[in-house]
Amino acid sequence: MTADDADGILVRVGQVDKEFKRGSEVVHVLGGLDLEIPNGEFLALMGPSGSGKSTLLNLIGGLDRPSEGSVEVGGQRVDQLSARKLATWRARHVGLVFQFYNLMPVLNAQKNVELPLLLTRLSRSERKKRASLALDIVGLSHRAGHYPRQLSGGEQQRTGIARAIVTDPTLLLCDEPTGDLDRKSGDEVLDLLQALNKEQGKTIIMVTHDNHAANRASRILYLNKGQLSIDPVD
Repeated sequence: MTADDADGILVRVGQVDKEFKRGSEVVHVLGGLDLEIPNGEFLALMGPSGSGKSTLLNLIGGLDRPSEGSVEVGGQRVDQLSARKLATWRARHVGLVFQFYNLMPVLNAQKNVELPLLLTRLSRSERKKRASLALDIVGLSHRAGHYPRQLSGGEQQRTGIARAIVTDPTLLLCDEPTGDLDRKSGDEVLDLLQALNKEQGKTIIMVTHDNHAANRASRILYLNKGQLSIDPVD
């Protein structure tokens, strides 16, 4: 999938509402939100807790559906796909990086990175080759045989990034990727994300509370009360 629009827009979010039911209460998280993300952009989303940052990330990645409105990625209406087609689309086009790594403790780094490739028709040898390449990109070839408990927090997150890029996804979605790391390890992860953006042209959307992390992005938007703004939330 490529952004084949003449204006180079990869992601279009149009008039999106999202609400959740909490018992008898209806909680409105996003209201009439519009967003366009050019192909190859590194976007940081900031805002107070509960403002809907992760919800917006999940909608763009096809992990959730809007209550109203449209979500389009590379010309594909993600919100209109069936559950089966959505799972296939997401496996191919979305790489996810989480705050707490979500690595399988019983698998070494190599096998953790290979996991998304089990959903493909690649041979065992090709899966191993691609996982090795992804680990090389994040600078962890020498740790391929190590288990999560044998890796530092920064190394675990870099393994998570290798897992996210092993399918060569269209979008890299990062939810607080440095939130559980010290500053040095966090900077190493941010250096890596910037390199993936600038050198490999990856489109990255990063949710963060950290101004230091957000300043690594090419654009920062602030989410509050269901709406986006270029100005920080008071």
